[in-house]
Amino acid sequence: MEDRGVAALARALQDRRLSSRELTEAALARIGREDTALNAFITVTPELALAAAAAADARLARGEGGPLTGVPIAHKDIFCTRGVATTCASRMLAGFVSPYDAAVVERLAAAGAVCLGKTNMDEFAMGSSNETSFFGPVRNPWDLERSPGGSSGGSAAAVAAGLVPAATGTDTGGSIRQPAALCGITGLKPSYGRVSRYGMIAFASSLDQAGVLAHSAEDTALLLEAMAGFDPRDSTSADMPVPRYTAELGRPLAGRRIGVPPEFFDAGLDADCGARVQEALAVLRGLGAELVEVSLPHLALSVPTYYIVAPAEASSNLARFDGVRFGHRSKAAGSIEELYKRSRQEGFGAEVRRRIMTGTYVLSAGYYDAYYLQAQKVRRLIAGDLRSAFAKVDVIAGPTTPTPAFRLGEKTGDPVQMYLNDIYTIAVNLAGVPGISVPCGFARGLPVGLQLIGPAFGEAAVLNVAHQYQCATDWHRRQPPAQPAGAAR
Repeated sequence: MEDRGVAALARALQDRRLSSRELTEAALARIGREDTALNAFITVTPELALAAAAAADARLARGEGGPLTGVPIAHKDIFCTRGVATTCASRMLAGFVSPYDAAVVERLAAAGAVCLGKTNMDEFAMGSSNETSFFGPVRNPWDLERSPGGSSGGSAAAVAAGLVPAATGTDTGGSIRQPAALCGITGLKPSYGRVSRYGMIAFASSLDQAGVLAHSAEDTALLLEAMAGFDPRDSTSADMPVPRYTAELGRPLAGRRIGVPPEFFDAGLDADCGARVQEALAVLRGLGAELVEVSLPHLALSVPTYYIVAPAEASSNLARFDGVRFGHRSKAAGSIEELYKRSRQEGFGAEVRRRIMTGTYVLSAGYYDAYYLQAQKVRRLIAGDLRSAFAKVDVIAGPTTPTPAFRLGEKTGDPVQMYLNDIYTIAVNLAGVPGISVPCGFARGLPVGLQLIGPAFGEAAVLNVAHQYQCATDWHRRQPPAQPAGAAR
């Protein structure tokens, strides 16, 4: 199974060349053998998975299955899943079992996908290395001493290592695209509002978006078709039709105008990563696309803007975890005030506490106008830069990350250096537009990602360009080396 993506597995299931039960059993066995080294999963659900596989096989036998029926997947542990622990990789929610399904879980289950379990992540999605998890760091299958990226690092590592053909993730400032790049897979962050956020535990509500990690743009398109669409339970959900993304994949690139911002190729970009991206741009030109220089003059301000807006929203969203109604409750408290303090201190890790405190500060009296309001003004400028660029081009291209995967522990002592890993991805979230990362080569033996950005609700364009690039290259088919038997976390 590890050699085949969603589309190939779907065809094999439809043709009855294999069963969902066989696929599910093989995937569960592989997780059992290999996840000790990766730590990609927090919870594995074999009984639920095998029951779903049996139901999928019955549907297929009746000729009722769709393109995802019987395909094994995993969900990032930020999506509420009925009857299954949903922890956000935090002690604060350790042991919490959701009484309902998130919209993403609901829709993929209705499409017949088989959930194998919940993947590890940065605590409450706050991190760029998957090292803030209460359950320990995830390791990159290309090099177990390196980070898989975050916060959707568990999903990315599971897909890259062949534990599952696809997984869900969330992206607040690059948390799908960055781990996709560092693990050598494809990762899509859709437009804000394209996929319902109902049942997705909030970090920063104006930035969070559910998306997909898979091997190819074709696989990604199949899952997005099932996930996307209006949801009246989510007030930010866009009430507009969902295109058949798979139908647009085959469009030739002749006539496509692809913007290349010089700001993406600054001094902070690793030379080898830059060279691989330039080679990818040459492939796109060879396929008939026209490369056009466009400018994003406020790109350098995206990181400081994000780290005011996102912590402010996190401070508000995480206020509900107080030890009274939700989350971990300290047993050492002697008063209600002490209960609040101890419960939050014990339940939240250092990075989450840092962001809550930052957010509370920028929203406080006397600082709201100086910081939060100014950040929102700059956010509009960044979104305006992208709108101006898309008046000239169909898609924008550049690197996903400034470097290949870094070593675990290398940046944990310097939060600013960690935050700068998202320099090329954050603007996409601030503007609410779609972005995808696809593998485009290697730097010093580690994967490099090409990022493609589209206008709002322009997922079809970025998937088309990504698919055509993948038809001309084989980087997305490369697999990590087999890890030594018994490799430890």
